[in-house]
Amino acid sequence: MKSSFFFVAMLCLFTTDLYAIDLDALIRHYAIKAEKENPVFSNFDLERGKNLYSRSFISGKKDTPSCTTCHSTDPTQIGETRAGKVIEPMAISTNPERYRSLKKVEKWFRRNCKSVLGRECNATEKGDFLTFMKNS
Repeated sequence: MKSSFFFVAMLCLFTTDLYAIDLDALIRHYAIKAEKENPVFSNFDLERGKNLYSRSFISGKKDTPSCTTCHSTDPTQIGETRAGKVIEPMAISTNPERYRSLKKVEKWFRRNCKSVLGRECNATEKGDFLTFMKNS
């Protein structure tokens, strides 16, 4: 009985880490990571997130210089992949289910940051980006 309770408790902790309940939980997750990466980290910034979303980079793939290449300049609007597939809006205001799983968010950050920036995003960039999406 005790071992079953322990297993369920550990499973809940593990699941909570992989599957965040909402965008605020994800932002808190990245704040903890950002503090570990940078001891002088103070807060996420909506304007830095907006800049990350809209800015063109030269260090990534030539066919994806910015997030807006596929996700449109307005994160409340539908985007389109290079193959023509629809991408649901990025903004939480128009797509409240977008950021429900830490595992999925990490997967897409990993892929898209490498494609656009030519490297993985750090925790501050992820938090800034999500802060922008929360307020868009």
